[in-house]
Amino acid sequence: MSRPRTLLACAAATIAAAGLAAPPAAAGPAPTTPVRLLALNDFHGNLEPPSGSSGTAVDESGATVPAGGAAYIAAHLKALRNRNTLTVAQGDLIGASPLISAAYHDEPTVQFLGDIGVTASAVGNHEFDEGLGELKRIQHGGCHPVDGCSPAGKWRGAKFDYLSANVLHEATGRPVMKPWTIRRVNGARIGIIGVVTKTTPTIVTPDGVKGLTFQDEVEAANRSARELRRRGVRAMVLLVHEGDQVKPGSKPDECGTVPGVGTAIAQKADPDIDVVLSGHTHQQYVCSVQGPDGRPRLYSSGSSFGRVITKVDFRVDRRTGDIVRSTLAGDNRVVTRDVRPHRPTEKFVQRWKDRVAPVANRPVGKITADITRKPSPAGETALGDLVADAQLASMRDRGAQVALMNPGGVRTDLVHKASGSEGDGVVTYGEAFAVQPFSNIVGVASLTGERLDALLEQQWTSAGEKILQPSANLRFTIDRSRPVGDRVSAITVDGAPVDPAATYKVAANNFLLGGGDGFTVFTDDKNPVLGPIDLDGFVAYLTAQGTVSPPPLNRISGG
Repeated sequence: MSRPRTLLACAAATIAAAGLAAPPAAAGPAPTTPVRLLALNDFHGNLEPPSGSSGTAVDESGATVPAGGAAYIAAHLKALRNRNTLTVAQGDLIGASPLISAAYHDEPTVQFLGDIGVTASAVGNHEFDEGLGELKRIQHGGCHPVDGCSPAGKWRGAKFDYLSANVLHEATGRPVMKPWTIRRVNGARIGIIGVVTKTTPTIVTPDGVKGLTFQDEVEAANRSARELRRRGVRAMVLLVHEGDQVKPGSKPDECGTVPGVGTAIAQKADPDIDVVLSGHTHQQYVCSVQGPDGRPRLYSSGSSFGRVITKVDFRVDRRTGDIVRSTLAGDNRVVTRDVRPHRPTEKFVQRWKDRVAPVANRPVGKITADITRKPSPAGETALGDLVADAQLASMRDRGAQVALMNPGGVRTDLVHKASGSEGDGVVTYGEAFAVQPFSNIVGVASLTGERLDALLEQQWTSAGEKILQPSANLRFTIDRSRPVGDRVSAITVDGAPVDPAATYKVAANNFLLGGGDGFTVFTDDKNPVLGPIDLDGFVAYLTAQGTVSPPPLNRISGG
C-alpha cells in the first residue's frame, strides 16, 4: 500500500470569548462531506495488458512491476471506489490504440470506460486523430460513416462527457464540445473543466483539426471557472491534457517533475481551481503547486496505458461548497496484476479479442530479438530505424532516396517472445499494427541539401528534443553542446556528403509532411507525392525481409 501525499496538515482554530459572562461553547468545525476522485489518463485503448516496457511501472518500492490491462483496472477501481467517488480522465483515452480497439474505431474502449464509471474526460490530442466529426460520433452515437456498425451493433455513444473548454470553432468562436460539467456526489457540487494542449495542431494531422482553434489552456480554464462561479459552484477540478516530464526512476507519489508547461498551467489557473489532474507526457507524479493566490493545490498525473490510477481524497465544506484544501491527499496506485482480474471485464475483452483475432493473429514476418524504442545516447532507436527503412522501401518506386520517421509515431516495441500461440520471433499483424497504429500516409517531399540540413536542425525547439529516425543510407552527426540551429553536421546519403544545392527526395508520413512536431521545413514541398498507408508499408517490408534483426545504432553519431 502506498501512503497518500497530503498537501497541508490540518490547522486548529481558536475563537476568543468576549464579555463578562461565561464564554459560550467554541464553534465546532464546519460540517464537511468526503469526496474521492479516481482518474486515468492516456489509456490509448489498451484493453489487453500492454507488453514490453509499455506494460510495466515503477512502484512505491522503486521496483519495476507488470501493470495495466482493463480487467485489472476494473478490479483495482472496484477496490478503491466508495459511495463518494467520481471517476474522471485526462484525455488520449482513444487513438494510437492496439488493433483490438482501433479496428472498431475505439468503440470497445469507450464502452469499457463508461462501464467502469468514468463520468467526464478532457479531450486529448489523439481524440482528434480522425477529426471532430468522428469525436462527436464517439460522444453521441451512430455507426461509422464508412465502415458501418461494429459487431456489437449501432454505437450508442459514450456514457461520459468529453470536455474541451479551449477548442473552438474557427468560424464562430464557440466551443466544439462541452467546456465543463457539474457532478453531484454525497451532497457536494463538483465543477469539472477540461482542456487539451494548445499544441494539438502541431501533433495531429491537419485534417484532424481543420476549422478548429486551440486556445491557451489557462485562458479557457479561467473562463470556465468564472462560469462555474456564476452558477454557485466553488469546488473545481481541472482535467488538462498537458503535463511535465520527470526525473528517471521517479516513484508514483514523488514530485519528480522537471517543471514545464504542465506546472505553469497548474500554477496560473484560476485560484478557485483546487485540483489539477494532468496527462499527455505519460509520466507519474503527485505534486503540490501554488496557485495565483499563493494557496497550494494538488497537481498530478498517472502514467499511461492504464498502468496507474490516481486517487485524490478531500472534503467539501457544506456551508461554502468549497474544497477544504488542507484535506487534499493524492495517491498514485499502480495497477498491478497480482490481484484477481475483474471477471466481467475479462469476458468483455475476450469477446472483442475473438472478433479481431483472424486479422490480428496473421503472421507477417519474423525477428531474431527484441526490436525496441530504447534510444542510443544520440537518440537513435532500433525500431525507429526499422520503420524508416520500411517507409523508404515503400516509396522507392516513387523516387524516395532517404526516409525519416518521427519517434512519437513508433508506439510500442516488437518483442521476440510470443504473445500468443504464434511462436517466439513471429510478428503478427496485430503486433505490427501496435507499432504503427495511426494509418498515416507515406509520401515523398523534395528538399535541397541545404533545407535537409535545416530540417534536421529542427530536432531541437523550445518544446524540447525530438530526434528523427533515419533510414540506413542517411547518416549525420549531432553535437548538443552547440547552439540550437547549429547542431547537425556530416550529413551523408549513400555514403556521399550532401550537396546543399542538390535536390533530395525524402520519404516521411503525412504527419511530418504537414509540419507536425515542428518540422515545418517539410512544408517547403507543397505537393508531396503520396503512397501507401504506413502500416501497409511496414507489413510489406517485414514480409519481404522474412527475418529481421535489430539494426545497429550507427546512423546518428555524436550526442
